[in-house]
Amino acid sequence: MLLAAMLIAVGLIANAGLAQGTGAAAAPGSDASQPEGVLSIVMSNKDPVTYTIVALSVVALSLIISSALRLRMNAFVPPATVNTIREMIEQRQFKELIDYTENDPSFVARSLNPALKRAPSFQAMKEAMETAVGEQTAEQFRKIEYLNIIGNLGPLLGLLGTVLGMITAFSAMKAAGGSADPSVLSGGISKALAHTFMGLFLAVPALAAFGVLRTLVDRLTIRGALVAEELLLMIRPADAPGKPGAPPPPPASSPRQPSGPSSASRPRVNPVPQPPSAPQ
Repeated sequence: MLLAAMLIAVGLIANAGLAQGTGAAAAPGSDASQPEGVLSIVMSNKDPVTYTIVALSVVALSLIISSALRLRMNAFVPPATVNTIREMIEQRQFKELIDYTENDPSFVARSLNPALKRAPSFQAMKEAMETAVGEQTAEQFRKIEYLNIIGNLGPLLGLLGTVLGMITAFSAMKAAGGSADPSVLSGGISKALAHTFMGLFLAVPALAAFGVLRTLVDRLTIRGALVAEELLLMIRPADAPGKPGAPPPPPASSPRQPSGPSSASRPRVNPVPQPPSAPQ
């Protein structure tokens, strides 16, 4: 959507510039009265600031496309990878599972592999998985952080170009003794402001894409962490305390009781007092 919006905006600007150029060609005697198109003004500014903004635009567009292709649920947490891991766990193929997760680049496999290497301590396995999830989340955020940097640099570069253009315009006015042609001065100012337009045109899509991609990274990492935790619970060691599947604790040893009915099962009989013997 962002790419389509950028292409539509560029097309509209190009059409406006082309229409204005055609109108000017149809009336050659009125060239001074025809306004110059925005695209023509932008393309006429060939300086280091313009080249830098164009290069950053290409980099930003490449980052947006690559991130949009990478941050998908099927690419982030592939169902085939999850199903394969489940089958290996059910078949107790833990050695093959370690080798598989070592070579698989998906989020779930990279989160589960450090935990498998900490077996059989379930607490150590859980801590290793949490550390791996945090590292991968930070790595995904670092990959899209460049869009934030480019978006913040865009207006600053545009302002730099504007200031340089204004300095050039007023220097020409000073060289003319303060009586420069207003049309020439206004043309220099319009070219200077074209840098601001280019900087904003770079910053708006970059910052918008950064916000959308940051939300996608946050959502996908949470889902991936939940899937990894579910798989980790499936390979929980049997001796993990307080977990289902752990063997019950052995009963406490009791002293051997003598054979026969126990004293607890015998009915208690109260002694009956005997009457005194009669005199002879």
